[in-house]
Order: sequence, then structure tokens, then C-alpha cells
Amino acid sequence: MEFDWMTAVKAGLTAVIGAFTAFWGWMGWLAFAWVVLMALDYITGTAAAVKAGNWSSKTAREGIWHKLGELVVVIVAALADRVLVIVIENLPVVAFNVPGAGLLLPLVLVWYCITELGSIAENAALMGAPVPEWLRKVLEAGKKAADEAGDAVTGEAGDAEEKNG
Repeated sequence: MEFDWMTAVKAGLTAVIGAFTAFWGWMGWLAFAWVVLMALDYITGTAAAVKAGNWSSKTAREGIWHKLGELVVVIVAALADRVLVIVIENLPVVAFNVPGAGLLLPLVLVWYCITELGSIAENAALMGAPVPEWLRKVLEAGKKAADEAGDAVTGEAGDAEEKNG
């Protein structure tokens, strides 16, 4: 019997993906997507700057600081989510009731993922690729939906509609 490398690679990849999913769940995949999107945004932003002839190490450093700032916000959202869920599970609901506990991290990650996708599309346009206007509109609608979901968690959904209306 001959060893099938392709089957072995598929089995190994499936095992890794399964282990990752079992350990992190869907939130882990969302975080993984965000990290990949940050890297793609940095790479495409660098490529667009090189193409335009205005790449600078100062601007590149600013991009890295921006990405590190995003990482800090994601960590804050994750810690806030965890702390709020622990408090809510261990204190009477009457004493401490925060709507949306457990939703902060996924909302922040979705918001950042959509923001990164929009930035990547902009970078692609700067590199000369045609970007369908409907794609930009869908990304903007997704970002708006994430904002509205966050506003709903804080009870400011009506306020947002009044501001936008």
C-alpha cells in the first residue's frame, strides 16, 4: 500500500483546524481573521505607498502603532467582557445588570474586521485595481450595522437614529 501525501496533508490540516476550533471556538476564528486582515492591510498599504512613490519609514511605524492600538482595544474588550460575565454570573442580577455582557469582544472584532476590509479595498484601488462601488457600500453597511449593534447594547440606539435622521 502506497502512502498518500495529499490525504496526510488534508488529515493534518483538518486536525489542526479542529483543534483550533475546539480550543477557541468561533471567536478564535474571528480573532484569527482580524489578525490576517491587519497583516493584509499593512502589506497592501505598504504596496500602495511604494507604487505611489511615497513610502516612508515614519508612516510605516505609524501604521504599526495603529495596529498595536487596535490590539490594545481588542484586549480591553475581551477583558471587559470576561469581567462583566463573571460579575453577572456571581452577583444577583438586581445588583449588577449590564446589557450586552459577552458581546463586546465579538462586536469589536467584527467592527475591526470590516474596517480592515475597507482599508484593504482602498489600498487595492490605490494600486490600480478596480473596486466595485457595491463592495464599498456593503462594507460601509456592515460597519454601520456593527455600530448600531454596539449602540443597542449601550441603549443608545434611539439616540443614534435621532442623530442620523
